[in-house]
Amino acid sequence: MNTTNRPRPRAILRIHFHPAERSEKLYGQLLTVVDGISSRVEPLPADWSAYVDLTGALAYWGRDAEGLVAVLRLRLLALHGVPCSAGAGPTRSIAAMAADATPPGAATVVRDDPYEVAAFLRTKPASALPGIGPKTAKTLARYGITSVGDIADTQLPTLQRILGTTAARLAHDRALGIDVRPVVPGAAPRTMSASRRFDRDELDPDQHHRTVLGLVQDLGGRLRTSREIAQALTLTLTYADGTQTTRTRILAEPTAHTPALAAAARALLTGFGLQRARVRALAVRAERLRPAEDTVHQLTIDDRDDKLRRLETALDKAATRYGPGVAGAASTFPRVG
Repeated sequence: MNTTNRPRPRAILRIHFHPAERSEKLYGQLLTVVDGISSRVEPLPADWSAYVDLTGALAYWGRDAEGLVAVLRLRLLALHGVPCSAGAGPTRSIAAMAADATPPGAATVVRDDPYEVAAFLRTKPASALPGIGPKTAKTLARYGITSVGDIADTQLPTLQRILGTTAARLAHDRALGIDVRPVVPGAAPRTMSASRRFDRDELDPDQHHRTVLGLVQDLGGRLRTSREIAQALTLTLTYADGTQTTRTRILAEPTAHTPALAAAARALLTGFGLQRARVRALAVRAERLRPAEDTVHQLTIDDRDDKLRRLETALDKAATRYGPGVAGAASTFPRVG
């Protein structure tokens, strides 16, 4: 029997990096290590992860998926001291689910075998399936559909009546292990960051807010100078013991407008619920930068936003002429007395 026309088993990897401290330079170095195993790498810097297509690399290195993932994890740890968690499977969605269920320092591999795929998928809760959020999971639960196996066993017309045509077909396919989306290689989207390290542990919440707004003001000016807009904002807090907490917020519309960036940053900082936390450093990073000409500005009824943008332009000119920090939001300056 001729087996030469059989497609090679697919092996897609989702890898999450867990460094002690994050920097754009380190993320690039980690991607270089991954690229040494397979050139088909799709960076996802927002959550410090990446998709990797290992399908061709398995034959090149003469290893199975478990062996190749183990080599990659060992290289990352040996070269940069960065542990990782990894999940591999025949599709992007299975790889993502395997990675989500894997703790740092470990890996979960699902082989491209119908029985192994079904065994992995069917017992998972419906909310574990990519695209099924908590709200959708609650809707499905009202009809007795609580697991991925239940989704796979439900007739597609029934699912369509519950979720709608597109969402139902997507969920049904993924529950059956069908996901033809490829890994799309490319450079990591550009980011821009600003940070401040305090001379001592800072417990004052007002100082935390002033510092974050000052960082955002700096970022907004630099984005406008480079004629770029951000699609997301990330806030990283470093505490007295060296541990870090990071949260990312997708912006309602890509922007370099300081008030919009400040609103997102305030929401992120408030979400931490710091109260009297001992903060050593704060960092704000603008993610997934795009050229400013790609922006779409939502029109408003009043002219307040237009006035703020004109003021922003004037402040940018002042900063260019006299240097950064000469003018800005009053809340970013220390209070007298």
